[in-house]
Amino acid sequence: MNYGLLADVLVVFHAAFVGFVVFGQLAIVIGIICRWQWVRNFWFRTIHLLCIGYVAMESLVGLACPLTIWEQELRNLAGQPNPEGSFVGRLVHTLMFCHVEEWILDYTHIGFGVLVLLTFVLARPRLPAFLARFRRPAGVAPQSAVSR
Repeated sequence: MNYGLLADVLVVFHAAFVGFVVFGQLAIVIGIICRWQWVRNFWFRTIHLLCIGYVAMESLVGLACPLTIWEQELRNLAGQPNPEGSFVGRLVHTLMFCHVEEWILDYTHIGFGVLVLLTFVLARPRLPAFLARFRRPAGVAPQSAVSR
């Protein structure tokens, strides 16, 4: 089995995940300003929030990213030194990771998670039709279970 190739594919997936979170947030902010309706899509926004929420949780509890650990294990199985590897692996890895102290990255992940959550709350996504029908209009009291 070509473990080096699997590690490269994993790094590309990891970069796509990071790109989705970062550029997704940028698109959401620009879309809210420009009144693009697609940025209020419930599923897009919920998946986006869950992705950064997971990363922020990892940083809060001090867990290493499982994708990074898996990549390192695949590189070791391929006999490639870490973080070296193939051209694709090095290129994508260099674009995705900066060489800063770990605590700075942790605070960046947590801060970005707070930003995404704040955006989610302040510029709420549209609820899908099957959920919107359960929503009560503002100012309407719930009906009593006992009718007179």
